[in-house]
This record gives sequence, C-alpha cells and structure tokens, in this order.
Amino acid sequence: MAVSKKDPVLVVVELKGGNDFMNTIIPYTEGVYYDSRPVVGLKEEEVLPLNDTLAWNPNFEPLKDMYDQGEVAIVQGIGYPDSSRSHFRAMDVWHTCEPIEIGTEGWVGRVIRELDPNGENVLTGVSFGKGLPRALALSGVPATSIDNLDTYGLMTDIEADPQRLQALEIFKEMYSPAIGTGVVMDYLSQTGLDVIKGSDALKKAPAMYTSEVEYESNPIAKSLRDVARVHLADLGTRVFYTQHGGYDHHANEVPSHPKLLAELSGAIRDFFKDLRDHDASDEVVMLVFSEFGRRIRDNASGTDHGTGGGAFIIGDHVQGGLYAEYPSLDPARWANGEDLEHTIDFRGIYGTVLEQWMGLDPTPVVDGTFEQIHPFADR
Repeated sequence: MAVSKKDPVLVVVELKGGNDFMNTIIPYTEGVYYDSRPVVGLKEEEVLPLNDTLAWNPNFEPLKDMYDQGEVAIVQGIGYPDSSRSHFRAMDVWHTCEPIEIGTEGWVGRVIRELDPNGENVLTGVSFGKGLPRALALSGVPATSIDNLDTYGLMTDIEADPQRLQALEIFKEMYSPAIGTGVVMDYLSQTGLDVIKGSDALKKAPAMYTSEVEYESNPIAKSLRDVARVHLADLGTRVFYTQHGGYDHHANEVPSHPKLLAELSGAIRDFFKDLRDHDASDEVVMLVFSEFGRRIRDNASGTDHGTGGGAFIIGDHVQGGLYAEYPSLDPARWANGEDLEHTIDFRGIYGTVLEQWMGLDPTPVVDGTFEQIHPFADR
C-alpha cells in the first residue's frame, strides 16, 4: 500500500477530444516538427525547454514548475494497438479497457468494486460533470455524479428530480447505442437512484471548506475545487473523476489549445496548493489522460485525429521525469503513415497507478498484464 497518512486517493482528469501531445510536450529540436506544422507549430524561441530535445508549451508553465519540483511524471507515447480515431470508440476503449469487443464494465467502476465490494459507501467513486462517464458505470456498483457541488449536483439531490432525470437520460443516450438498452436500463434500475444516498453528506462539503486559494473561473478549475472540497470533507471518496473538454482541434487550434493548457495547468497547480495548505496532498495522486493524440502534420488550421498521445501522473509521491519513449518522428516509423506511434499501452499506466499507488491487483481491472512504469519515489 502507499506510504501515506490516509488511504490513497486517485483523481482522474480526462481531456476530452484528443489533446495534441506534440504541441504540449514539443520536440523542439526536430526539423520534422517545424516542416509538418507550419501553422500550429510553436517557434523554438517560444517554448520552455525541458531537456535538449523536448520542451513545454509555454502555456503549460504551472505544470512545468511542478515538474521542476519533481512532482510530475510525463508518460510519452501512450495508446494501444490499432487505436481507433473515433472519439466515441476511443473513449469506449479507454473507459472499459476493451479494445476488441464492446465493453460493458467501466474500469473505475471495477476499481470502486475492489475498494468497496459491499457497496457500503456510495461516495467511494465521485464524478464531476453532467451524466456519469462510462468509466464509472458497472452494474451493481454505485457511483455519484455531481454537476455543481454548490447546488448539490446531478443525480445526488433528492429534491432535484428534473436534474436527476436529465442526468439519467444523458447516460442512457450515450451508452444505449453501444451496449444495448437492456444493459443500460439494468444499470439504471440497480444503481441509478442509489447515488441519492450520498446527497446529505455531499451537502456538508461546501460548508466545511475554507481556502486562501483563488481558483480561476473555468470548468476544470471549478471541478478540481469541488474535488478538493469533497476530499477535505473526508467522506471516504477514494476515486474522483472529472473532465476538461474542447481538445478536438480540427480548426482554430492556435487560439484554442493554448487557452485550454493554461486553464488545465493553472487548475492543477491551484488544486495541489489547496490540498497542501490543508495538509491533505500526501494521499492524493492525479492521472491526466486523453483518448488519442493528433496527426503529425497540421491541416492548415488545426490537426486531425491521430495516435501516440501523452499522459501525466502528478503528486507528492511521484518521481518527476520522462517515462516510456517519445514516439519517433522518423517518417519511416509513423503509424498509418501520418501518426505518432504508441510506445506504451494505456492499460499498463492504469496498472501502474492501481498496483503501485492504490495497492490493488490491476489484472481484473484492466483485463490482463501490461508493462508498467515506476514513477513513485518511495516504491
């Protein structure tokens, strides 16, 4: 188990739309980068060097500062074989760890089941956002979805029937086409209303919270502030899940992507500062991921769906550094003739966090054994 004052906690941040990893961690000494990205590529003098070959996007400076403090592990080339370029299918794979068949069990749902096999605490897993991500959905396993903690959230406030029904409808619309209405309705009938049990406890969290940290006014900052408030209320939540949308940059990437990176990195910095101010960061690790990367060449305005993305593992117990391999920019090694190749399987990164941080056997969660990295300083 983790060397921590309390039970280890995992915060998962999903970057929806396919984050452009090449413009996040930039191969700034590679001529191929500049030749392939005349429009969206950053100039060498703009970037923040990480080492002799890679650099940070300048809008990611808060995360660079945390990296320099040894708190950020960068996972390079994350993906899976023959990865899908479809948002729906790619997220389905990441959410269920099933790249071949259509999976019906969310990987975080499996984690919640391992942590709380009798379903005694409906707040063991909490998601912030509209609807319940597929990652948390598992028949018989309750999970709570909160849209706005200050108004008690979707699927949690017993008095907010219209909102709760709207959230259930979102879930049904999202997943019925993939796994069938029977499975979806079974899930809703068994667990959809169980989450109401956590509403009274969640209502206490804002009232118990005080902080000198001023989070920015954007969705990811608000969500991570809500994560902090629930975590600090000590309600027994072991897995938090939240999302930051807008990364599907087929067009207008130059103004949009930097703004998102600034929002994300600023929110992560403020979140961990908030926890440290409350002596509550020691038990928390964050995993940041996206469903795929983008193409190597830009399309004159943005970048299209690709592969070979990147992820980040962040926390006090993380040994900062680069993990796995940055995908080769040699055209002979490009996947599909136009993509970054993947160099490590995402299921191995899930397994790394589950086994080395959460103290769980990852095999039943990720459906197999995959190569892990070793990013934790006290392992």
